[in-house]
Amino acid sequence: MKDQLTCVQTKDKISEQTRDGTVLAFDFGEKRIGVAVGNSLLGQAQPLVTVDSVATAQRFATIAQLIETWCPVLLVVGLPIHADGKAHELTHLSQRFARRLAARFKIKVILIDERYTSEMASVALREAGVTGKKQKPLLDQIAAQQILQAFFDEKHTAT
Repeated sequence: MKDQLTCVQTKDKISEQTRDGTVLAFDFGEKRIGVAVGNSLLGQAQPLVTVDSVATAQRFATIAQLIETWCPVLLVVGLPIHADGKAHELTHLSQRFARRLAARFKIKVILIDERYTSEMASVALREAGVTGKKQKPLLDQIAAQQILQAFFDEKHTAT
């Protein structure tokens, strides 16, 4: 408990003063959630893990462990939308997931357009020699990495 309190105090101090620090990103899915990690100062995203559970309690328990370990100052959630920009069912589920993250962990959450990230992740894995069913355990975390990298690239371009 003491470590968690230290993490929260450090996180609040960092986010109030510089807004730079560790960022976790999520590629939300009904069956799996890909997670990536990066540092906003460095602007580099790395795949981290795939949360492979449909049980909400287990998903949030795993996410709580990740938050305790990484002490993020910000969470980024991919927002799936149709190519024409219209929402669909997964759009609403991702928004709900983002609201739940913010409420549960008291960390700011930003939604980022994630169109085509799964396809780009699949191409990247194919180019790395990972094909077929071997992609499944990695695909979501690579998509989360691309979501987070897009956030970093947009942030660095805007400043």
